[in-house]
Amino acid sequence: MFALQKLPSGLPVLTASSDGTASVTVMVFAGAGSRYETHDRRGISHFLEHMFFKGGKKYKTTQAVSSAIDGVGGDFNAFTGKEYAGYYVKVASEEIELACDVLSDMLLHASFPQEEIEKERGVIMEEERMYQDTPMYRAGWDFEELLYGDCPLGWDTIGTEKVIKTVMTRDFQRHKDELYTPDNLVLTFAGKVTGPQAMSLSEQFFEPITGQKRKTFLPLKKYGAKKVYLRTKNTEQAHLVLGYPGLSALDSNHFAIKVLSVILGGNMSSRMFLNIREAKGLCYYISTELDNYLDGGAISTRAGVDQSRLHEAITAIRREYEACSSGGVTDAEVRRAKDYLKGKIMLSLEDSEERAHFYGKQQLLYPKTRTIVGYFGEIEKVTKAQVNDLAKQILKTDELRLVVIGKEESAGKLEALLA
Repeated sequence: MFALQKLPSGLPVLTASSDGTASVTVMVFAGAGSRYETHDRRGISHFLEHMFFKGGKKYKTTQAVSSAIDGVGGDFNAFTGKEYAGYYVKVASEEIELACDVLSDMLLHASFPQEEIEKERGVIMEEERMYQDTPMYRAGWDFEELLYGDCPLGWDTIGTEKVIKTVMTRDFQRHKDELYTPDNLVLTFAGKVTGPQAMSLSEQFFEPITGQKRKTFLPLKKYGAKKVYLRTKNTEQAHLVLGYPGLSALDSNHFAIKVLSVILGGNMSSRMFLNIREAKGLCYYISTELDNYLDGGAISTRAGVDQSRLHEAITAIRREYEACSSGGVTDAEVRRAKDYLKGKIMLSLEDSEERAHFYGKQQLLYPKTRTIVGYFGEIEKVTKAQVNDLAKQILKTDELRLVVIGKEESAGKLEALLA
């Protein structure tokens, strides 16, 4: 269960208590992901995430922040996605006040000193190069750009070198003032904490946060028309992503596509894993994944294969999609997928960090925040007929998109495999 309260400023305070843990996670969600950016500010959301940890009023440096949390054996980190960013501190429950002190100092008093910005430029450029040198990551970014096109939803969160090299203190402050406001934040407490305790700490540490959101993102108007993107590179493996436009997180079939994804390639008993890795030995890793944004999404399968068997692997994955679309799924597959989804969620929620993420993300982005019981109820409502109808609707050959990174030199040959 969870409890939701608000500070006088309007800042939502969500508490997801759990008796089965000795830890507590304090997490701040912000509707400040990279799709709020424009061309001239590409990457500022992610860069800002780095800069928040450079010190505030009480904890003046990165060392001061890290020493405070490390000194009690805690964890702290942050993340930036397309639609939201998050910042958290996870500690033993008796150190919850320290977690609030560090997070509030960061949110209220981050000063973004120019000398720290200059140092962090190099760090982010190296992060970008790391992803460039990791084809598994790069292929996923390329697929999003192929599917969503030249718009914020299709851009990677790292941003452009031009912005990384030129952004200044005033740019960070403006971005923070526009989006890090009570009506665009969710303060989440999860783990060994009570609602009254969370509210008292929120009033003590986070009440000074003020302002109103002054920026929105443009909706996704259409999916990209291009079907194939090839990045020729001298890699040991060929890495591919093959998939389709999917559904938004608000679609009535949201839970049905989760079940479909698991059946296709969500685990080691899925069709992709058994028929392509185990039966054919075509790859080491293969999985089907979902992207669900507020107004669009994707369902895609990614794999790493021997360069000489790339075309064979693409054809095999396509056939699994087509078999699912034309032949449907079985009752046993639907049952197993539902139980898998529920089991994975239940296990993850033993961790206070995951518990905070489960509830806080819902509260920030969606019209309804579901309890565990309510969420599992939606999974159970999914029927075989619903999954089969959805497979026919989405898994259409003329909607296939393909990204490849490897030694392949002919995009035309790849296009022929999708015809």
